Amino acid sequence: MILKPTQDLSLCTDKTSVFLAGSIEMGKAVDWQLQVEQALSEIKNVAIFNPRRDDWDASWEQSIHNKPFYNQVNWELEALEKATHIVFYFSPETQSPITLMELGLFARSGKAVVCCPEGFWRKGNIDIVCQKFNIPQVNTLEELINHIKTTIQ
Repeated sequence: MILKPTQDLSLCTDKTSVFLAGSIEMGKAVDWQLQVEQALSEIKNVAIFNPRRDDWDASWEQSIHNKPFYNQVNWELEALEKATHIVFYFSPETQSPITLMELGLFARSGKAVVCCPEGFWRKGNIDIVCQKFNIPQVNTLEELINHIKTTIQ
């Protein structure tokens, strides 16, 4: 089951869930979330929370007063809290400030795994946070997918 903003997260309360936190910056980041979705599709009883919105409108004002934006951010925060696993992918072609913030929010959760390849502009910071909070790290998207599969099966 794949849930995207702003679908009802209560549809999968009895399932293992994976939140796909990471680079989305349209035009810069590859759609790595789709690769993870496809790789996990054969596993039963897993819900994937994918914040990459199909109908995203880049013209939305990023304001608490903009209802579509507000709903998107709240959906993501709720999904991060509900998820049993959080996957972080930092694409070297991006800066991913929201993903950095999300890692900070959930570094102590015990739910995270991080893929931060060489070339990401703040890789040193990511490496130190992962070391400090015992967050597993992998080097490639393929390793990340394998780690998730091993963890949830």
